Amino acid sequence: MAPGLTRQRVTAWCRGIDEGPYSSVSAGERITFDNLEGITLCAAAAMLTERVRVFFNVAVAPWHAPAMLAKQLATIDVLSDGRIDVAVGVGGRQQDYDALGSPFERRHSRVDATVAELRRLWAGGAAADGHRIGPAPQQAGGPPILCSGMGPKSLARAALWADGVSGFALTGDTAEADRSFRAAEQAWRTAGRTDPPRLVTGVFVALGPEAEQTLKSFAMQYLEVFGTDVARMLADAMTVHSPAVLRDTVRAMSEAGCNELILVPASSDPALLQRITEVVAR
Repeated sequence: MAPGLTRQRVTAWCRGIDEGPYSSVSAGERITFDNLEGITLCAAAAMLTERVRVFFNVAVAPWHAPAMLAKQLATIDVLSDGRIDVAVGVGGRQQDYDALGSPFERRHSRVDATVAELRRLWAGGAAADGHRIGPAPQQAGGPPILCSGMGPKSLARAALWADGVSGFALTGDTAEADRSFRAAEQAWRTAGRTDPPRLVTGVFVALGPEAEQTLKSFAMQYLEVFGTDVARMLADAMTVHSPAVLRDTVRAMSEAGCNELILVPASSDPALLQRITEVVAR
């Protein structure tokens, strides 16, 4: 989501991540924002990597026709040789819905319906014309699907269909992530699930010269949609702008049971990836 991505920078990030101590490369969706489109970017990442998972996080399900989304995700699954995961959610920004002409109402129930339809189509279910939508995914049953919603109602719904949860502890607050993880586990138990949820969260990160200012400027830009006061409050609370804090955050998230930690870069400069890699590799 950081500005300034070019063909050369996307290539550098994807290949550096694939060669580094990482489990996945991730991209998400916004509309009224200066980011590259998420599905296109994940398709590019599928072709520019060989090892890491490609994590579409978050796909805002109510924006998409389920049949088209099923086809797009299955295509990336083929291109990546079965390496794509997806987290679905509602996005929360009405501006993006308005820009797309997509109704904001009933968005949560539309997520549930979209997930059910994705899995039906990936299992070979017929489309409206009675024919199957191809290609068949490489992964049996289709890509794993996580839920991005972390509120009590969202978790209760997710426990009925999700493989796990993918939230954000934007400021690096491990206690916040820990509470979210325990709530997800409880929702799974309440739903009678015997398999544990996959637990994923993410933090905003900057390292190097003027890292703190870079991090807070990026946070302000990204979060401005929620209002200047909220954006400034969250930006001022950002902490992961030094190697020591990043190292401690990775360790603390692991101890809280985090299965995968997404590091959201505050700059598109590949030099930031090199700095992060030096910390994570140790």
